[in-house]
Amino acid sequence: MLNQLKLWAKKLKKQLFILYLAYKDERVSWYTKVFTACVVAYAFSPIDLIPDFIPVLGYIDDIIIVPLGIMLALKMLPKNVIEDCTIKVEELIQNEKPKNWVAGSIIIIVWLLIFMWSCFIVFKFLN
Repeated sequence: MLNQLKLWAKKLKKQLFILYLAYKDERVSWYTKVFTACVVAYAFSPIDLIPDFIPVLGYIDDIIIVPLGIMLALKMLPKNVIEDCTIKVEELIQNEKPKNWVAGSIIIIVWLLIFMWSCFIVFKFLN
């Protein structure tokens, strides 16, 4: 059972990287790019629709929403784009781990903005 979960998680991670590369491909329509970018951003973001600290419900997005989004995005992509991106992902995984400093920076900036906004609201409320 544990091995099956590990294989499933590995497959999802690979599919996310395929979606990430497909999002940049010019053969993909704009609406598919938007949907794919949203799925990848949501999957890699530490911000969840339902916070993980809520018992049971907190993991629903990780177990249901993310895989469902991946599945839908893969169905929207042309087969030849998926095949090309799969080859690229295999090479990336063998050579090195892919890094995306831009996405990480955006997530940090969003968290900083939320923190600053929260501080502003608290200070405004106290005064």
